[in-house]
Amino acid sequence: MSGSGRALRLLAVLAALALGACAARPPRELPDAGRVLLARAALIQSWPAWSFEGRIAVRDGKEGGSGRIHWREGGGRYEIALRAPVSAKTWVLSGDSAQSELHGVAPQTLRGLDPAELLARGTGWHLPVAHARSWVRGLALEPGKARLGPLRDGLPHLLEEDGWAVEFREWAPAVDGRPPMPKRIIARRAPWEVRLAIARETVTRARHGGLVG
Repeated sequence: MSGSGRALRLLAVLAALALGACAARPPRELPDAGRVLLARAALIQSWPAWSFEGRIAVRDGKEGGSGRIHWREGGGRYEIALRAPVSAKTWVLSGDSAQSELHGVAPQTLRGLDPAELLARGTGWHLPVAHARSWVRGLALEPGKARLGPLRDGLPHLLEEDGWAVEFREWAPAVDGRPPMPKRIIARRAPWEVRLAIARETVTRARHGGLVG
């Protein structure tokens, strides 16, 4: 056998060994996003009434706004109060699954079905309300369709859904049996950006009461 033939045979043997080694070590499986998020949702359901206070900043690629936010949910209803820091102007978005209302805009209260559209029309602020109410609890709006990056300390860090890239920058530790909750969130979907910094949060196991906090 010529030198070139022996070299080709040696390369074939080495290739076969390499393929065998790859087959013996399957790639590490990443956690299933839907399973992880559904498991967390099952825990969060034990605290159906909740509220938080903090700061919000929104941008649309050209302009933006920021201020204080106080979000309350319970008994099938929600209320989101937004307060601008300079003018001290306050808008209150409230409602249920059937209708939403936006107070604090001239000349009269606005009403509609989609709270995000209502807020954008009345204030110019783009806040995806349905998505954000899930994000502030460390959840996805539709867990089965979301993509989840590698976990950090067992908690979501990067989440993608409906074109939004959501980053959970900081978490509050578990308290009294309640799982850890997000403290800082940045969500981006060009041209929009939403930043939330949660300073104080209240949750309760009550299922039939009204708004809390």
